[in-house]
Amino acid sequence: MIKKIINKVLYNISLIRNSWFIQYLRSKGVKIGQDCTFRHRNTIRIDISRPSLITIGDNVDFNMNFQILTHDYATSVFIGKYCDFINSSGRVIIGNNIVFGTNCIVLKGVKIGDNCIIGAGSIVAKDIPANSVAVGRPAKVICSLDDFYARRKTECIYEAFEYANSIRERYKREPYYEEFYEEFHLFVDKSNIDKYPKLPISSQLGRGYNSWLERHKAPFKDFEDFLAKAKEYKAD
Repeated sequence: MIKKIINKVLYNISLIRNSWFIQYLRSKGVKIGQDCTFRHRNTIRIDISRPSLITIGDNVDFNMNFQILTHDYATSVFIGKYCDFINSSGRVIIGNNIVFGTNCIVLKGVKIGDNCIIGAGSIVAKDIPANSVAVGRPAKVICSLDDFYARRKTECIYEAFEYANSIRERYKREPYYEEFYEEFHLFVDKSNIDKYPKLPISSQLGRGYNSWLERHKAPFKDFEDFLAKAKEYKAD
């Protein structure tokens, strides 16, 4: 009883910081790589009944209400009908550079390859190959990461236009550049980055910042140019 109380206290303490939560899971036997993020940790459930079955790679982002299940209790029905007990468990292997949307569940026996996006609300019941975008219940691959990346490069411009115009319509003023802390790449590059000191560009890009700075060319010459094009935009 005392051991359970202590474990509960340690678990609750671990929820305070991401690094503490990762340390707690590792202490229980879960293998976790570097630079992983567990958001809204009080909503996350990692099945540590068989921690040796869980392997998580580097740079994995887990969102609200995420779950990993390494076993199920279907045998409860077998007991009721056949008076028999049958175990059920399986490995869960999550690769590198993966992001999960909110409310995702990964079931036993699943492997997710590197560089994947798992959409919100997905139940991953079968393997997802590397470089894929998957969504659904059960999750299915809807396109390759390359195709999704190319599509998003275009769609994000019109979404930013919509955001800028919504500010104009709602607040009856021109947008401020610091409101575009995720859309910055549309009007900021190496040539003008010093003009926008309030944007968290380095922290947003993290390990990719230096490469981005050398390679990126913004589609608009500055924030004013972006705002002018947004004003001309008419949604369908």
